[in-house]
Amino acid sequence: MTDMTPDQVGHDEHDHDHKPRGLMRWLLTTNHKDIGSMYLIFSFSMFLLGGAMALVIRAELFQPGLQLVEPNFFNQMTTVHGLIMVFGAVMPAFTGLANWMVPMMIGAPDMALPRMNNWSFWILPFAFLMLIMSLFMEGGGPNFGWTFYAPLSTTYSPDSTALFVFAVHIMGISSIMGAINVIVTIMNLRAPGMTYMKMPLFVWTWFITAFLLIAVMPVLAGAVTMVLTDKYFGTSFFDAAGGGDPVMFQHIFWFFGHPEVYIMILPSFGIISAIVPAFARKPLFGYASMVYATASIAGLSFVVWAHHMFTTGMPVFAELFFMYCTMLISVPTGVKVFNWVATMWRGSMTFETPMLFALAFIVLFTIGGFSGLMLAITPVDFQYHDTYFVVAHFHYVLVSGAIFSIMAAAYYWLPKWTGHMYNQTLANWHFWCSLISVNILFFPMHFLGLAGMPRRIPDYALQFADINAIVSVGAFLFGFSQLIFLVLVVKCIRGGEPAPAKPWDGAEGLEWSVPSPAPYHTFSTPPKID
Repeated sequence: MTDMTPDQVGHDEHDHDHKPRGLMRWLLTTNHKDIGSMYLIFSFSMFLLGGAMALVIRAELFQPGLQLVEPNFFNQMTTVHGLIMVFGAVMPAFTGLANWMVPMMIGAPDMALPRMNNWSFWILPFAFLMLIMSLFMEGGGPNFGWTFYAPLSTTYSPDSTALFVFAVHIMGISSIMGAINVIVTIMNLRAPGMTYMKMPLFVWTWFITAFLLIAVMPVLAGAVTMVLTDKYFGTSFFDAAGGGDPVMFQHIFWFFGHPEVYIMILPSFGIISAIVPAFARKPLFGYASMVYATASIAGLSFVVWAHHMFTTGMPVFAELFFMYCTMLISVPTGVKVFNWVATMWRGSMTFETPMLFALAFIVLFTIGGFSGLMLAITPVDFQYHDTYFVVAHFHYVLVSGAIFSIMAAAYYWLPKWTGHMYNQTLANWHFWCSLISVNILFFPMHFLGLAGMPRRIPDYALQFADINAIVSVGAFLFGFSQLIFLVLVVKCIRGGEPAPAKPWDGAEGLEWSVPSPAPYHTFSTPPKID
């Protein structure tokens, strides 16, 4: 830990004494660790809620025929599951990790804009409350898919659509504020001697992600506002009868949506780039190329959006352009995978839980990347489009990708957050149950899609019955496996073997120079970076 003068230590203790207790501490806190913890707790609770909705979907699809729920409610489940997992589980988890770790990694005392930090968190529960409440309104909640294509979200949507629009606006405001905070913090509060090219890769990936968020969240806000005015105020942005264009909606949405999917994976790359060197006990191979690859992915993410729309009747030139750009974006992603493998090459590897999740991420994310390359090829995408092959693809990159990396990060930094080592037996059970069940859940979906089973349907033809039964069993196994993680985290917070300042002997970085658990205030005096 950095040297402190006696008056600084006294100042620290003074802050401790006057910290509000109970609920007010959490409502009013401007401390980056408190806010990071709240984001992570909120994200996990949304993960369980979104997962419960997924289990409703899979219970219905366990057998052909309509079993449990009405088709309209089934569509509400697919829609709200998607919205909650994207905006409620994955993104707030990454924001929580950024809040906790970025200031500690760059030697900053806190985030640069602490009051805005508090505000950006506390508006989120209200956004999701509004979204979930819409399910209980007359006519039901949003039933048009998380991508809310017009005219499904305008002409044919339920009365509660306004609540959905306002909820998305609030989520967007929260994301923009969080991103501004990350950028200002990284640009202004790095410790002396920490140049940009000395920053840990988690900091770099979040820095780039924050610029993506600021660039595309207003586009989403524009899209939902046009949906709002088309439905309630008689405009016809997306209505051909009034001179609008429903396909224009898809262009606007995916211009947000494709950078968004990279927003949900770039921080994962930063996490894996921290964990792999720690357990291979070698410096990360190709640090500079990792930074440039991340920036390349961010730049290219703006010119690939229409690969979601190959079947809308685009000109052939446009289809070729988007096909080639999509193939091109796989190159920097491949660079990252090669660098992680090169880092492990001839390293002194051990396989603690964070490393197990990181290795699972590398293998399974790469599988998702390959199915993405298949989808990029325009003529065959005509076959894959809107089938379960697409569902398999994006769940490989988002569940065994983004979610697994968040799990890896939690296991990696939990000792630093709580001051206790987690229960190794529970961790092993959690990893192996998750790894096996996630593949039972998503791998057979590739076969369903290739055989022609469409997405977003509550019923299906008989030939798909056997594989759907297997997939649904995998879903329930995966869902309940996450309760092991809940038990593990609660036990770890309550007690356990005391964690040293640096529990992983290969770990590098400033966060390991402070005691475990990390003090409420770190780096009152900035550390010196060689």
